[in-house]
Amino acid sequence: MTTTHIDQVSVSTQASVYFDGKCISHGVTLADGTKKSVGVILPATLTFNTGAPEVMECVAGSCDYKLPGSEVWLKSKPGDKFSIPGNTPFDIRVTEPYHYICHFG
Repeated sequence: MTTTHIDQVSVSTQASVYFDGKCISHGVTLADGTKKSVGVILPATLTFNTGAPEVMECVAGSCDYKLPGSEVWLKSKPGDKFSIPGNTPFDIRVTEPYHYICHFG
């Protein structure tokens, strides 16, 4: 099921902009202190590096992603989630705007 809204949060009004504007996100902190980011990736092929473990949740659009140690591109569409270990790079390929929630930890 795709997340359509998040209740009772604090939102950072300053956007984080990466890859010359190809990825834009806002930090979100839930009442219990849990941190997430909500953003969009525009068409591109990018390599991200994680700090903490992450779960990427697709809320609109789609992407292909490749996890470390794999040569296989996997598809993520609305409602799908995929996990990335901490301190790990991963590749993402987007051909249409990919709207996501990144769950940290």
